[in-house]
Amino acid sequence: MTKHSPNLPRIFFTKVGNQKLRTAIWSGVDKGYGKRTPLLFFNGIGANLEIAQAFADTFTGRDIITFDMPGVGGSPDPTIPYRPWWVAKAAKQILNENGYAQVDVLGVSWGGGPAQQFAWQNARMTKRLVLCATTTGVTMVPGNPKALSKMLSPKRYIDRDFLAKNFETLYGDAADEGVTEFSINMVPPSMKGYLYQLGAMAGYSTLPFIRRIKAKSLVIMGDNDHIVPVVNGRLLNLMLKRSQLKILEGAGHLFLLTRRDETIKIIRDFFGEPEVPLPHVEPVMLPSVAAAFNHKDDWKLTNA
Repeated sequence: MTKHSPNLPRIFFTKVGNQKLRTAIWSGVDKGYGKRTPLLFFNGIGANLEIAQAFADTFTGRDIITFDMPGVGGSPDPTIPYRPWWVAKAAKQILNENGYAQVDVLGVSWGGGPAQQFAWQNARMTKRLVLCATTTGVTMVPGNPKALSKMLSPKRYIDRDFLAKNFETLYGDAADEGVTEFSINMVPPSMKGYLYQLGAMAGYSTLPFIRRIKAKSLVIMGDNDHIVPVVNGRLLNLMLKRSQLKILEGAGHLFLLTRRDETIKIIRDFFGEPEVPLPHVEPVMLPSVAAAFNHKDDWKLTNA
């Protein structure tokens, strides 16, 4: 099998008010199969943008745009608390400054809140909405207490041994399938950044506006998710006017990594785009992550 190098993103900073956000854009590499709508990607809590690399290497037909939350990855710590509406506003500014008038939107876990918020605030910019392993917010049905207790700390981003030992308890995915792909490109968030990201969702719910989201939507859930039980996906499917639900049997919270090919096929079918050969890309540490660990003071890893 031919091995391919990763499709590396263009990484730069965007200033939103007084906050700098480290931003990445992957350029689609198989556009000869037809013009595709760019994809705006909202990541999970504490997750730096490089963790989306495995997704970008597989879902190769369109530009992918994402950014680090304040205090996460390479973005400086937040100066003031923020809410999902601000995250959606920041995303809109990034899209406008880079010439994107319309996008498909994908939110994973924590990122599902800002994804729904964006689709509501920016209906004309949102063509389709994909929600993976996520909820309506504080109105969610909670997951396994053992998993949720470990989510209160960013330790899994700091201690790889802790991650490996607790991977299945945390996520419900098999450790041998997900630890390497998840951890190889992770950069620990600062404690302040992680706590502010947790706080951003405190008391937040999409229920007041979810019925007004006009975009055609896809909800994907794993039935072995220890953090977000599958019933939350059923609620999203019920509340979103134009939605469909796909449940992956035996999949945990990180099915975008552990069941990547299967998940990508579901999303491609939803988008109605032609299937293209998937490149075989070995998980490798990206240059930007290597630079982070070589310049810890600049990336505030010592504050994690």
